[in-house]
Amino acid sequence: MRLVFSDVDETLVDVKTMFDFLAYYFTGVYGPKGTRFAERVRRDLVARAAAGTPREVGSRVYYRAWTGEPAARVQARAAAWFAERSADPGFFLAATRRALDLHRERGAVVVLVSGSFPAVLEPIAAEIGAAHLLCSVPETLDGVLTGELVGEPLIGEAKRAAVRGMLRRHPAADPADCHAYGDHISDLPMLAEVGHPVVVGDSAELVAALPHARVLGSGVEAPQ
Repeated sequence: MRLVFSDVDETLVDVKTMFDFLAYYFTGVYGPKGTRFAERVRRDLVARAAAGTPREVGSRVYYRAWTGEPAARVQARAAAWFAERSADPGFFLAATRRALDLHRERGAVVVLVSGSFPAVLEPIAAEIGAAHLLCSVPETLDGVLTGELVGEPLIGEAKRAAVRGMLRRHPAADPADCHAYGDHISDLPMLAEVGHPVVVGDSAELVAALPHARVLGSGVEAPQ
């Protein structure tokens, strides 16, 4: 058995799903006022990141923006968002999607690993045939998002823990035979857990940290 782990944002799809859906949702529900709110949230998070705020902290700030939103409405709007965005031929990064398709054709089990959340990620997972989804989980109370998370945001070391947990649940999968795809240095903990890490894009920092990793560019390449 072989597991193939893949990050989502800018690894499998050519958008940052959390920001893109934030703008889509709040504009669609609240109009110009919602657009301004989403932009304020985005600018705040970008400023925090530039100031050195850990991504895990920024992720919690992001999810607090959803406080009070009905979970069913978020789910419905996420389905509409995916239908619109995925109609764009450039939504999925062709090289990564083809690589994951080839893994599945060869019998591997694809697992998406992301700091984004289920409403946004579930349609993506279904579209590519991913068997499992490991992600951040917003807390709900009486059908309403509380702005908090159930557990930790799935970023950095939390991705390593999630991958290890999946490997424990599938003891027939030898980590040395497994693959993982990521584009950012925060994906390093996940990539380091498998024998076949793949760097998607041009992150010099990630390539330097994983000199044995394969680099997946814009062309369509078969898994090795």
